[in-house]
Amino acid sequence: MSNKKTTSVPALSGEQSLNRYLSEIKKFPVLTAEQEYMLAKRYQEHEDPEAAAQLVTSHLRLVAKIAMGYRGYGLPVSDLISEGNVGLMQGVKKFEPDRGFRLATYAMWWIKASMQEFILRSWSLVKMGTTAAQKKLFFNLRRMKKQLDAYDDTDLHPDDVAKIATDLGVPEQEVINMNRRMMMGGDGSLNVPMRNGEEGSGEWMDWLTDDRPLQDETVADAEEATVRHEMLVEAMDSLNDREKHILTERRLTDNPQTLEELSQVYDVSRERIRQIEVRAFEKLQKAMQRIAGERLLPGVA
Repeated sequence: MSNKKTTSVPALSGEQSLNRYLSEIKKFPVLTAEQEYMLAKRYQEHEDPEAAAQLVTSHLRLVAKIAMGYRGYGLPVSDLISEGNVGLMQGVKKFEPDRGFRLATYAMWWIKASMQEFILRSWSLVKMGTTAAQKKLFFNLRRMKKQLDAYDDTDLHPDDVAKIATDLGVPEQEVINMNRRMMMGGDGSLNVPMRNGEEGSGEWMDWLTDDRPLQDETVADAEEATVRHEMLVEAMDSLNDREKHILTERRLTDNPQTLEELSQVYDVSRERIRQIEVRAFEKLQKAMQRIAGERLLPGVA
């Protein structure tokens, strides 16, 4: 019988054990790119459970970091982490190391998707509709309110409602309804003790003193930008030379050319240039969505 020890994910059962859990996951080492690749290949080719476990445990801190970003929806952070861990495991299962990017870049989408689905189920959004625009509103409303210095516990000013509705492409009444629904959900205080009456207890604020991103998150952000750039370059191949040039000069440069300037280049009307630009942009969007689906990177539109 083999005595090989198998790496296991620390148990997480309720808010009372969260402080201990967050301390335990810090003990797992961050993998180098080479270590991660070798483990991923081992799991991909041999379905080695120990390799999968090491990949999962080395990214548990990334799940916790992402979960903290969703704590404002009034749901237990421990539940968010549990859901995110499920997404992480799915990401590890489907990860293809030969594609050239790190696991954190890929798994982040699975983690966020699992957490967002859990939040949507918990908030019973089905009663209000579940269109893509409404989901976008739900997950961006708090950020936009913060940018506008709007209070969390009052109705929005009509001007703020109008701006949010315009920016997110939803009716103003939906912004009002969503804001009121989220006000009812309530936020938890950052000064609530994590372990009442026990030695070593702390408050949520203790976990927010350092705003610097995790190493995994920094790498993930950089590689995500690289992946998106590669996808854009690949999607641009779906355009002909004229469409590519017009779209680039109109939308992808720091100093875009006017319709008049481009109309003189191609000896056509300004309206014709506008039509070509719109058609090229639509083609580019469809190509990006197709490529994103092939790479299992949701959220690109």
